[in-house]
Amino acid sequence: MNDIAEYTQYIMGRRPERLVLSKPRNKDGGCIKIVLHKRREYYQAEKFIGKQVFHENIRDEDVPAFISEWMPGHFYRLNAFSEGAEYAVMASKSGTVTFLKNENKDSTCRKESQTGHDREKKYILPEGAVIPPLADMGVFTPEGKVAKAMHEKYRQINRFLETIDDEISKRGYDSIKAIDFGCGKGYLTFLLYYYLTRVKNIKTELIGVDLKADVMELCGKTAEKYGYEGLRFVNGDIRTFEPPFRPDMIVSLHACDTATDCVLYNAIRWKAKLIFAMPCCQHELNGMINSANFPILTRYGVLKENLSAILTDAIRANLLAYCGYKVQALDIVNPLDTPKNIMLRAVYANSGEEARLKALDEVKKLCREFSLRPTLAGLLGIRLEE
Repeated sequence: MNDIAEYTQYIMGRRPERLVLSKPRNKDGGCIKIVLHKRREYYQAEKFIGKQVFHENIRDEDVPAFISEWMPGHFYRLNAFSEGAEYAVMASKSGTVTFLKNENKDSTCRKESQTGHDREKKYILPEGAVIPPLADMGVFTPEGKVAKAMHEKYRQINRFLETIDDEISKRGYDSIKAIDFGCGKGYLTFLLYYYLTRVKNIKTELIGVDLKADVMELCGKTAEKYGYEGLRFVNGDIRTFEPPFRPDMIVSLHACDTATDCVLYNAIRWKAKLIFAMPCCQHELNGMINSANFPILTRYGVLKENLSAILTDAIRANLLAYCGYKVQALDIVNPLDTPKNIMLRAVYANSGEEARLKALDEVKKLCREFSLRPTLAGLLGIRLEE
């Protein structure tokens, strides 16, 4: 074997549980590390770019090609870990490639898997804790263990809370006021309240809002049962609801189509510092999208639908940026489980005028190209034809 692709093929034959690409050629602005975690039917790649992490799912047979794309062009080192074994591929600046392996069952590799990144993940909601909502949802057994067939749901819940914790932990809140729009049966609302009050010890006022009066009444009784005094549920419409306080944080999970635009508009209008929105059913632009220059993008139904969803959320992100927010689009749920997996995380940053106007200009150009009139732009009173 004399090249990286052959060494990677050898490593993949040992079914590694984790692979790490490190030692980047350029640390300024690019990808600084990639970690591939073995899942049941694929590997999930975590790409660390600046302070952000992006995810991509890769079939087992495609991993060698993926590694070859990044090494040695971007990274000088590959480490891989399987049961009781460790492998390393190292490339020098001169082009020399070195391969090391330690397949001793008692090797340092085994210690690495116990003490390094592969040690048991510390979840925000740990097993063994008494968390009534998780027990009532069937995610936890009465003993506080994750129930069979609920491990993926458990990870999704923790991932949702992690995206919020990333921002909450930076701010040292003593108290917080929040609204969860379109909360449905309130499963995540209860857990969000638990996280804020029990995990972070923040005095919290949280209102769940939904159109279903009977469901809101039941959720209210459940909050009383849990002793969640700062949590209440209100029968209300996203478009017209007015809170009894100025909210610090707005959460909206799967508000359908333009309901998400109404949520974002309200958050902007109320000057909420934190916005966490997972859009759903982005149908609006699909009915109007048209391009004279790029008809190929709108010719095929399913591709047109996917493009419409991407354009919808790109426009929303830029309009939030225009309104002074720093915005990230995060993939927080395995896309194989649901296509509704993108979260827009927006933090008010009082951005400078130049950056704000640039974001707005990009929206206007995009809307002109595809003949779009998005609801959020209309709610904000933005004239797209200018």
